[in-house]
Amino acid sequence: MKRNIIPDVISGDQALCSVPSSASAKAAADLMAERHIGAVLVIDHGELAGIVTERDIVTRLVALGRNPDDVAVSSIMTAQPTTVAPDDTAAHALETMRLGRYRHLPVIRDSEICGIVSIRDLFEAVKDNLEEQLHDVESFIQGEHYGSVA
Repeated sequence: MKRNIIPDVISGDQALCSVPSSASAKAAADLMAERHIGAVLVIDHGELAGIVTERDIVTRLVALGRNPDDVAVSSIMTAQPTTVAPDDTAAHALETMRLGRYRHLPVIRDSEICGIVSIRDLFEAVKDNLEEQLHDVESFIQGEHYGSVA
């Protein structure tokens, strides 16, 4: 079964967590901690400017001894991130993540930000798909009423 990013992996009506590029790294980290998420979108004037992730905070801020209150998100974010479209398949998104070594991808349609998909979201979709396939194969092999007494 082909699973598209929207609506099969994410609903498309998720509350987007974002900050402007001028926000402090601390503000982005606080938002991630508050929402229990691993990435926030960086949006300026309604347009996607970048994405900042837990990894960005660790490698571009903490590991360098920088003060999160004094560092703007713009200096630690990944600018112009790779994106996927809502009608892209989960498999395509997963392969994009594997090749780019990403764990989050913004979902964009015609410059409109539709959401963000995570490796965790994709894992769940793939797991569900495999379980459905296994059930279908078992039903085919065993027949609809295999083992029932008439």
